[in-house]
Amino acid sequence: MTGDVWLPIPPEEIEGLPEGPNYLFWDGGEDGTQEYPADPADCVFYVVPYMKPPGIGVRPMPRMTSVRVVQTLSAGTDHVEPGLKDLPPGVHLCNARGVHEASTAELALALILASLRGIPGFVRAQDRGAWQGGFRPALADKNVLIVGYGSIGSAIEDRLAPFEVARVARVARSGRTTARGPVHPLTDLPALLPDADVVVLSTPLTEATRGLVNAGFLARMKDGALLVNVARGAVVDTKALLAELESGRITAALDVTDPEPLPADHPLWHAPGVLVTPHVGGPTSAFRPRAERLLVGQLHRFVNHEPPANVVLTTGTAGA
Repeated sequence: MTGDVWLPIPPEEIEGLPEGPNYLFWDGGEDGTQEYPADPADCVFYVVPYMKPPGIGVRPMPRMTSVRVVQTLSAGTDHVEPGLKDLPPGVHLCNARGVHEASTAELALALILASLRGIPGFVRAQDRGAWQGGFRPALADKNVLIVGYGSIGSAIEDRLAPFEVARVARVARSGRTTARGPVHPLTDLPALLPDADVVVLSTPLTEATRGLVNAGFLARMKDGALLVNVARGAVVDTKALLAELESGRITAALDVTDPEPLPADHPLWHAPGVLVTPHVGGPTSAFRPRAERLLVGQLHRFVNHEPPANVVLTTGTAGA
């Protein structure tokens, strides 16, 4: 298999890449203006730069007339989907399933524990030199609802297991049965929300999930419940969430926001009962080795004319 493969990691740093393709490094640069390493028309396998501002990853796509695979290094693909209309039919869009589960699930647990146990308040008290104790809720004996039960949602439940939670309820686009128990369809959410002490969002951003957490969703959450978002900011209606936070009825821990990045003067920064982290669920020391393993595996499949893994959609087909 010949042709150019564009990688956002220097190819000489990735062990095990198959022979055949011409490997080129391109990560867009800090501002997206980095020159292309070659003619985009010669690229056959494009790995989208990771954690770059919107628009950088899609910039070369209109000129990629020979591309066969577009591989993201993120679990979500919504940031590159606007560029798919410019690609030829038959291009496979693949996500990074298997790369972010450990890091994102770790952060979800960290946000839950920090919020329930009041860690942000203790840090602020430490800054003042104040010994400020108090009674806080534990994660033990709580009912947890995971909305978006894919590989990340499952990894979150793995990490909940030692914490003696009372019950874990699972929701995905469609219902199914797992070894751990049932996964409910999205249509069951209204009945499940009132019992949940902690609601964790780990769903992809789709037309069905955009604005899913609206005023009605939030109103069904029980008093004192915690909303944790490690999915995408636009899954939550920010205005509706602010209204609930200002009332003090629920709390929230958000790794993603809408808008994002969150402007310095945005009221969400200072809303009561909210913990905000700046979209750090994925970029950890766990990312690089898992990303490299994914790329090596995908490229071996590519040069051997085997179907790629993690295909989200194929251009030119129904629903693409």
